[in-house]
Amino acid sequence: MPHVVDPTVEAYAEAHTTAAPAYLAAVAEQTRAALAFPQMMVGTLEGRFLEMLVFALGPSWVLEIGTFSGYSAIAMAGGLPPGGRITTCELDPTHAAAARSNIAASPHADRIEVIEGPAIETVRRLPGPFDLVFIDADKPGYLAYYDAVLAKLAPGGLIVADNTLWSGNVVDPDDRSEETRAIRAFNDAVRADERVVCVQLTVRDGVTLIRRADGA
Repeated sequence: MPHVVDPTVEAYAEAHTTAAPAYLAAVAEQTRAALAFPQMMVGTLEGRFLEMLVFALGPSWVLEIGTFSGYSAIAMAGGLPPGGRITTCELDPTHAAAARSNIAASPHADRIEVIEGPAIETVRRLPGPFDLVFIDADKPGYLAYYDAVLAKLAPGGLIVADNTLWSGNVVDPDDRSEETRAIRAFNDAVRADERVVCVQLTVRDGVTLIRRADGA
C-alpha cells in the first residue's frame, strides 16, 4: 500500500507507539502468511489508534463493517469497558473463518461476535444503538453503510471510516477507478451532510471521524 505520510515519519510514529501485544503480533504474522492482500489489515499504529478511541469513548456496543482477519476487532476489544462488546461483519467465508480462529486465540473471544454475510443486511437486522462504528469494507458500499449506521448511532456515538485518502489517489485527477470514485463520493457526501461533524486524519491510509452535529 503506497504511503500517504512519508514512510520514515510513519515508521518513527510506529516506533514511538506502544507495541502490539503478542497475541496481536501473532494475528499479523498469520494474516501475512495465510491471506491474500494482507495490507488490508490495520497495523500497529492504527490498531492502537482504534483501541484508544474505544478506550476514550467507553462504548457498550461496537459495530465493525469488514472483519478481514480480525486484527482490528481484537485491537478495539483491548479498549472496551466492562460489559462492552463488538459485533463484526464479514462477507468472505475465508476471512470470516480466519477471524474466528484468531479471535478464539485472543483474550477477548467472549466479547467479539463475527456475523458472516452481506454487512448491509446485518446492519438492517441489528437493533442498535451502536456507540462506535468502524467502516472498513468494500469502498462502493461506504455510502450505504454510512446511511444505515447513522440512523442507529447512539447519542454521543462515533463513526470511524477507514481508507478515506485511498493511498492519496483521491487527489489524483487521472484515477477514475470505481473504488477511488466511491471514496471521493463518500468524502464529499459526509462533508456536505449537515447532520454531522467530521474530521479527516492522515492516519495510515486516511481515517475520518464522524459524529452527529447536534451532539445527540
